[in-house]
Amino acid sequence: MSTHALQRRTIATLAGSQVLGGVGVSAGAAVGALLAADISGSEKWAGLGGTAQTLGGALAAIVLARIMAAKGRRPGLVAGYAMAIAGGLLIVGASVVGSFALLLLGFLLFGGATAANSQARFAATDLADDVHKGRHLSIVVWATTIGAVAGPNLTGPGRWVAQQLHLPVLVGPYVLSLVGVLLAGLVLTLALRPDPLLTARALHVDHVEPGEDHGPAATGWAVIHSRPDALTGVLALALGHTVMVSVMIMTPIHMRHGDATLEVIGLVISLHIVGMYAFSPVTGWAVDRWGARSVIGAGSLLLLTASLLAASTREGQSLALTTALILLGLGWSCTLIAGSTLLSAAIPLRQRPAAQGLADVAMGLAGGGGGALAGLVVGWWGYQALGLLAGGAALLVGLLVPLGRRRGC
Repeated sequence: MSTHALQRRTIATLAGSQVLGGVGVSAGAAVGALLAADISGSEKWAGLGGTAQTLGGALAAIVLARIMAAKGRRPGLVAGYAMAIAGGLLIVGASVVGSFALLLLGFLLFGGATAANSQARFAATDLADDVHKGRHLSIVVWATTIGAVAGPNLTGPGRWVAQQLHLPVLVGPYVLSLVGVLLAGLVLTLALRPDPLLTARALHVDHVEPGEDHGPAATGWAVIHSRPDALTGVLALALGHTVMVSVMIMTPIHMRHGDATLEVIGLVISLHIVGMYAFSPVTGWAVDRWGARSVIGAGSLLLLTASLLAASTREGQSLALTTALILLGLGWSCTLIAGSTLLSAAIPLRQRPAAQGLADVAMGLAGGGGGALAGLVVGWWGYQALGLLAGGAALLVGLLVPLGRRRGC
């Protein structure tokens, strides 16, 4: 099989798993904060559910990076989904017994699906040439649209599933998440053959500088720190994710205060996810055409606009809030695809899994911290204050554009 044919097959397989994994990751997104608030008994802790899942994704990224560096993409991605299955079962159990600690542990393990979903985008670049990395990566990101948009709208079917299983209403979507995650893992296990990373290594001779190969974490950080493009890409990923997570995770609470129904909340989150993923091929084309730094700048402007618009909205449902969430997703898409492409192009093939894993760790930790602080900010000062603070972080993203600029980047 030619390299081009193998690349097409790899992207098709990754895209299929992303559809299913997208359902798994996002089915509970619309109710996660509500579930955490109900079980903890306080809305101040509502953000901790999403924070635990984000933190779990960051920790899982380290594990997945080590597995992929040693054995290839397929074992690493499947391991992430296996962790998520265990986490989903704990979430269901925690809702039955009313244990907030068990719920947080479940969210932590469920972050494995987030890590697998995220790391799949890098697998699309393993066999890609430099001028098409942005487009190939963006196709896999785009494939997440179908599952990710459908997921939050499963609150209605999730309610029916919960009733049939005699479970709390809010845990129903997580039962459906388990199905999506299981199927995503099966697709990768059966169809991601041959492994794209191992194949790329077989086709390329990649030299490592003396003293660089000290294990995935050490090597990844050393490589990122020594390459301005890679460092800029990681910072764009982390800051853009922080802005998106902090605003998105508290929006269901903001809407419920205005008596918005679960179905309406699910629809708004779905439209936000459309913004995150649906226009990814356009973003990838823009990265290849005008450069990653220009797209990062555009993402900064979109995130700033979204944050300020969200800050101006009233509680409940509104067109302005829906528009803000869509723009928030678009801005995140720009920083994700441009930052990921900038990072991947700057890192030697042998060291990519470690560096890419650390990039997702940084993104996850930053998003997790933003999510935790978001709950406290809303509890103390309100949703408007959160939007203003997120706008300040969006401005920092824009400052990355001239940082360490290189010709052609």
